[in-house]
Amino acid sequence: MKKIGVLTSGGDAPGMNAAIRAVVRKAIYHNVEVYGIKYGYQGLIDGSIDKMELGSVGDIIQRGGTKLYSARCEEFKTEEGQLKGIEQMKKHGIEGLIAIGGDGTFMGAKKLTEKGYPCIGVPGTIDNDIPGTDFTIGFDTALNTIIDAIDKIRDTATSHERTYVIEVMGRNAGDLALWAGLADGAESVLIPEFEDEFNDVIDRLKRGHERGKRHSIIIVAEGVGSGVDFGRKVKEATDLETRVTVLGHTQRGGSPSASDRVLASRLGAHSVDLLLNGKSGRMVGIQQNKLVDHDIVEILNTKHQVDLDMYRLSKELSI
Repeated sequence: MKKIGVLTSGGDAPGMNAAIRAVVRKAIYHNVEVYGIKYGYQGLIDGSIDKMELGSVGDIIQRGGTKLYSARCEEFKTEEGQLKGIEQMKKHGIEGLIAIGGDGTFMGAKKLTEKGYPCIGVPGTIDNDIPGTDFTIGFDTALNTIIDAIDKIRDTATSHERTYVIEVMGRNAGDLALWAGLADGAESVLIPEFEDEFNDVIDRLKRGHERGKRHSIIIVAEGVGSGVDFGRKVKEATDLETRVTVLGHTQRGGSPSASDRVLASRLGAHSVDLLLNGKSGRMVGIQQNKLVDHDIVEILNTKHQVDLDMYRLSKELSI
């Protein structure tokens, strides 16, 4: 294999640039040309493809977002769109593709692999919702962004003796909410994987108020529902002064943490190794700090599981 392509697709995540850098430099180290595909699968269809050099990825390891940009692409879900992408790769002589993103990105890689184009998926999403890897690129940075925000909000909650409902991202996974809740000592954490009865949250708030606690933090994962709606229900049920903060897209930006930079570098380099060793249709990951790879089809057919022990611990520590 003499030429490979790399793209980022779906939601951006801190550390994607570090992964791109690792792919480019690892490939060039092995005398393989690398072509950057801008705007994900849409750019593949449109031919937004440029050769990358060592200097192309200089001074990007510390930057959030993605140098190659990202976009959603409905057309690539069709066979016609996939064939257009393959024609563009043939035109540039690209023999294999590394796709950085989440499950939607991996679905595109799966389709290309089935049509004879070797692809490797690299998990890049703040949601940490990809099976087969302990962590995804961007999760650690987003988590620390959330923790920093909650620390600041707690100062205000304490000063004004208020209850704060904080809505965090995560799509249909509760990892961000659970980890943030445990790290910041939240009184309640609501995640989509478990049905946390509203009355349980209210009872916990009332017990705390009775023993003299005058401020509380409740974290709601977006997969559960609207933090604004939940805050309104809390106010009505307790008559406690309640405020709501929706952290939004601040969670997706920012300079990646050291952990995400190292993870992205390891996964990006490993994906090149797999391609050069003739592997295809695989997703790289990390488990117990060891690099692993799995069949993409298997990953797409496996449901993400939240850490049940951590969820139980969060309940036990928030009595």
